[in-house]
Amino acid sequence: MHNNLPAQSVPQHIAVIMDGNRRWASKRGLPKAIGHASGAKRIRGLVEACSARGVRWLTLFAFSTENWQRPADEVTSLMGLFLLYLQKEASDMHKTGVRLKVIGDRSAFDARLQTLMANVEAMTAHNTKITLTIAANYGGRWDMLQAVQAWHASNPGAPISALTEKALRPHLSLPDAPEPDLLIRTGGESRISNFMLWQSAYTELYFTPALWPDFSPESLDQALAWYAQRDRRFGAADATSLTNQLATG
Repeated sequence: MHNNLPAQSVPQHIAVIMDGNRRWASKRGLPKAIGHASGAKRIRGLVEACSARGVRWLTLFAFSTENWQRPADEVTSLMGLFLLYLQKEASDMHKTGVRLKVIGDRSAFDARLQTLMANVEAMTAHNTKITLTIAANYGGRWDMLQAVQAWHASNPGAPISALTEKALRPHLSLPDAPEPDLLIRTGGESRISNFMLWQSAYTELYFTPALWPDFSPESLDQALAWYAQRDRRFGAADATSLTNQLATG
């Protein structure tokens, strides 16, 4: 199935919480690492499917600030998988016009991984087909705190009353991206788990029981069809009044 939605019904920016790798492996009697590896293999197909359907930004929650609490061997496995993914996929993504970005606190990663992240970002910086953002050691609360601290560093001596939403935006992660139109969480949970809290104020939230390694282009089309039925008012009484507000400025 391939959706034939009109362009205005396709979200510009989709964010995804990729949940269910461990349960997928457990159901099959496999090690957790196999579940994570199977989940990583899903990313390329999702990037291609989103690009084909007109999505311009895709942001994936790969590793949260809370994930460090997992068993040490699982964290080590995830870090190795992240390194391997960047090494294997970066050149292919570059050839197909994908721009890759990484958001989150990189200071906790080893120097080799930090260097690889920077190199891949630089290599793909001018690509325009779709922007794939990997959120690693990322948390929404961390994002807001670091943004306030960065604003303060850029405006020494300024009173806190000078801090506005507009002033804060350049210091948040992904300042140049549109805010997510659609957030998809796989794995059956109905929460956003500290992901893009500021940016998701008016995001449509789609929860699916599908475990991440089972999330296919067809699953994406189901989410897009659901999204196309939403009446996005952004606080206005209805879509018409929103249009009028935008028209009158």
